[in-house]
Formats: sequence, structure tokens, C-alpha cells
Amino acid sequence: MENVLRPLIVVGGSVLLTLVIGWATDLLLRKADDRHSETPMWGLLRRGRIPYMLVLCAAMLRGAYDEARLAQRHSAGIGQALTLILIGATAWLVIRIAAAIVETTYTRYARAHHDAARVRRVRTQVTLIMRVVAAVVGVVAAAAMLLTFPAMRAAGASLLASAGILGIVAGVAAQSTLSNMFAGLQIAFGDMVRIGDTVVVDGEWGTVEEITLTFLTVRTWDERRITMPVSYFTSKPFENWSRGTPQMTGIVYWHVDHTAPVELMRERLRDILRECPAWDGRDYGLAVTDTTPNTMQVRALVTAKDADDIWTVRVTVREQMLRWLTDNHPYALPRVNTADATLAPGFHRDGDRGRRNGHNSDGVTVGGSQEPPRTGRG
Repeated sequence: MENVLRPLIVVGGSVLLTLVIGWATDLLLRKADDRHSETPMWGLLRRGRIPYMLVLCAAMLRGAYDEARLAQRHSAGIGQALTLILIGATAWLVIRIAAAIVETTYTRYARAHHDAARVRRVRTQVTLIMRVVAAVVGVVAAAAMLLTFPAMRAAGASLLASAGILGIVAGVAAQSTLSNMFAGLQIAFGDMVRIGDTVVVDGEWGTVEEITLTFLTVRTWDERRITMPVSYFTSKPFENWSRGTPQMTGIVYWHVDHTAPVELMRERLRDILRECPAWDGRDYGLAVTDTTPNTMQVRALVTAKDADDIWTVRVTVREQMLRWLTDNHPYALPRVNTADATLAPGFHRDGDRGRRNGHNSDGVTVGGSQEPPRTGRG
């Protein structure tokens, strides 16, 4: 009877005690979260209740397993498994606690500062810091698990002699990965690009959606995702439209006829912008910037508070100006001239090309309705 009750008491007691402690801890965290609603710390710590309970249960079972006298022939294997669970659960708990602390710090910073660019920079740094912490904790936990095996300890001691060669081989093999990792840290703390920035890379316009230690994801305007190595942003030029201030100036071009009413177009541009909510009211302008034999190029300058609004302003101005020209000044639209050209004074449409100033090519004066002399046979 004792052989049955002892394992049940030890194992059942450990599990029951784990559930009670876990429930009590979660209750305290919930009350603390209700009392201190200004900080998300306590609510974020509740996310770690599962690894916390695993740590408690694995630690109590590992300590009381010898007293349970259960499956003594496999005691070494069971003890090894409990140790591995304890190490893994501890690493999981450490990552959750670090995430709660970092997230709380970022939330307080975001509430205290209203500069969107600085908030995005801190968010990028916080994200990469969490990834580094998770990677370091994971590597340490994996190493600790391996060291629990006696065979691995012996193998590790034998590999230390060739650590130099292994280091060279690993460095060559992981050259690209290491360069991307260092590039990721450079991006995070060098403030080159941040999560939420509007960038143009390889001719694609989009918003930075995710930054990791090795790659960066850009979400384009048509909902595509472009994944690029972070080393690209440290080795090649790219456009960052959110660097400094998000305010932007946009350009709209039209090709119109030479007779287009430029002054009326300038007044119409002002009216269009006044009715466009995306225009920030800073500046606008319209001028003729170029001419061709058939058309002239008119350029409008408009402003907006960010890249999304400048796109809206540009398409609105382009569409409404063309509609206004079509409805009110159709002659201003580009067209192919098929009418006879207006000749300079003294030139006549009929006769030789050389007639000018009332004289023909033979020096005979012509004018009025007099017919020019005809030459040739017949």
C-alpha cells in the first residue's frame, strides 16, 4: 500500500501545490493590474503563468522524485527529463518576464512622447533587443541542456582542442548571417530605418512592417510584402520618406495646349486644394516648366503631412483639373493641329515661296489682286 500511496502523494501533491501557487500568483497579478491600470506590467506578467507553473512543478517533482521511489530502474532517465523540462521552462519564463519589462518601458515612453519618429525609433530598438534577448537565452538554455548529458561534456572537452579551427570554419560559413545580424543592430541603434517608415527600395514604395536581426519586411501599397536582408540597407542607397519630418511636397504634371489659361488653372488649383482634406495648407503653386512644338508642360506643387496624404492630394488634383479643363476649356487639351499655319507678313499662300515684301523671285512687284506672271509652256 505504501508503494502506491507514496508516489501518489508526492506526484499529486506537487501538481496540486503547483496549481494552488499558480492560481494565487495569477490572482495577485490580476488585482495589481486592476489597481495600477496606468502600467501594463502586471497584465503582461500574467502571460508567463504557464512557464511559471511548469518551473514550479518540474522543480518540486525533481526534488521529491527520490522520495517517491517510482520506477527506480529508470530514475536516471526520468530525472534527466525533469531537468531538461526545468531548464526549458526557466528560459521560457525569463523571456516572458523580459518581454513584459521591455513592453512596459516602451508603452510609458510612447505615452510621454508625442514625436512619432522618436516613438518608431524606440519601437524598432525594443523589438530587436527582445529578439537578441530571446536568442541569447535560447542559446544558453540549449547549452545547459547539452551539458546535463555526461557524453556531451566529454565531447565538449575534446572539441575545445580544435576550437580555433571550428571558429574559422563557422566564421566563414556564417559570414552572411553574422553580417546581417550586425547590420540589424546598426539599423536599430543607428536610426537609419524604423518600423512604420515609408521607404522606396528598388523602385518599390511601401512601409517598413517588420525588422529582425537578419531580414526586413516592406509592405507595399498593394499589400505585397518584400523581404530583404538588412545588410541591403547598410550597403546600398534607399529613400526614407519618414526621415526627420513626415511632411512632403508632391508634384503633378499636365501637358496642355499653348492656349491653355494658366492663370485660371492656378485659381482652380487653389479651389481644389481648399476642398481636399488631405492638403495640409502649407503651400501650393502652379507654373509652366517646359514647352514642346505642340504642348506646354504645367507643373503643380502641393504639400501634405505624410506620404499617404500626398498621394491622395496628387491624384485628386490631377483628376479634378483634367475634368475642369474638359468641361470648361476643351481647347486647352493637347491636340494635333491640322489647320493652315499663319504666315509672316509679306508672305502669300499661293505662288512661289520666295515672294516677300511684294516682290517675286524675278524682282517683279506683285500685290493686290494682280495675278503673278506665269512662265512655262502652254
